[in-house]
Amino acid sequence: MICSTDKPRFGDRFNSDFFEEYVQRLLTERDSSGLTDMIGGIEALMISVEPGNSVEYITELALMTPYEYLVTLDSEKHFTHVLRIDMNSPDILLREVKHANHNDIFRSLNDLYPVGAKRSHSRYLGEILLTSNRHEVVALQQQREFRFFPIGQLAELDLPLNVSISKPSPYTQNVVGYMERPENGIRVYQHGKCSILPTAQAANDRGKEMQERLGIKDLILPIDHLATRVYSQNREAAILEYLALSSYYYWGSYDIHEQNSSTNVTKNVRLDPESKSPAKVFTANNHPYCVNHLDKLPSPTETFVRNYGPRLHHIAVEVKDGNVNGKENIDVVVDAIAAQGKGFLLETVGSREEGLKQIFSSASDFSSLIIEYVQRFGDFQGFFTKDNVASLTFAAGQEEGVSTNHY
Repeated sequence: MICSTDKPRFGDRFNSDFFEEYVQRLLTERDSSGLTDMIGGIEALMISVEPGNSVEYITELALMTPYEYLVTLDSEKHFTHVLRIDMNSPDILLREVKHANHNDIFRSLNDLYPVGAKRSHSRYLGEILLTSNRHEVVALQQQREFRFFPIGQLAELDLPLNVSISKPSPYTQNVVGYMERPENGIRVYQHGKCSILPTAQAANDRGKEMQERLGIKDLILPIDHLATRVYSQNREAAILEYLALSSYYYWGSYDIHEQNSSTNVTKNVRLDPESKSPAKVFTANNHPYCVNHLDKLPSPTETFVRNYGPRLHHIAVEVKDGNVNGKENIDVVVDAIAAQGKGFLLETVGSREEGLKQIFSSASDFSSLIIEYVQRFGDFQGFFTKDNVASLTFAAGQEEGVSTNHY
């Protein structure tokens, strides 16, 4: 039996007594129930975009990440493009709504927020996790009061029918799905008519040709972590909920006092590399917005959540350690991509002496998601330094549509 409670704890953020008690109880019970053994890593990420936007987003992802277009699943209400690196990294299921007036629960989540409503179909939906026994896992989770879409609602939502999917979280508004596949088997999604869409293939080829021409293809590695922003009062509950639904453990939390926030990390308990199952990071304000005027502290994280809703903020992609003619690989990658017209929110922050360098891109015009690049030096094991994350959080807070002054 896998043990989820024997991992070292990192960070300087103090949690409540409630959290410290329940994180131990939850992980211990999850292990003993067999759920930890039955639930594996992340198989796929689900992203939805506006009608007509998926093809250009494929080009953007093909340039900025290692992902390549594989196939399109054509169903009644969506085109779902499957993007893949290999079977050792999660897929991306890129869903494009066919009709702008389409309405479902995911659109309703966007419509609650002033900036989110401007792109009513663009959002990160959640992750699909591997499981050795999907129906048993769902039955056990239902006993724990987690709710799942019945098969009829999955069909109405136009989602893969071989994946069991939870209702959206009240804390992150993301879903978690479970799917099975044979050991060493290929991922298959039972959804729509499968074909290779010429426009999607051409979009992918444009991005990959640019990667090759710029000499950055071999420098960009798979996803390192996924960062979700939540309301301050939901920080601990969001972490506990994800631990209950997954086979992840609590790695630790850091207080970022300068930006009035904390960064909280969970990792796969099997200690697989992040390239195989990315870490899940939760960022939250230290104080709710309604009292923040008393201390006059910055509030970029809570302002983002109030404008967009609780949701994924960025996808972090690792850059291969090394340099080209004395220039760190991350700077080679960023300069090459910036020369193609993609914006970045700041200069790269960090150094070899500090252990890593990082940077945020501007938010995608197609998904509203930011791409983060991170290069670790030597044996550095963390996800950030406190100075780095303070600079990144501040820069994201200045982006148009996120600043308090705009909304």
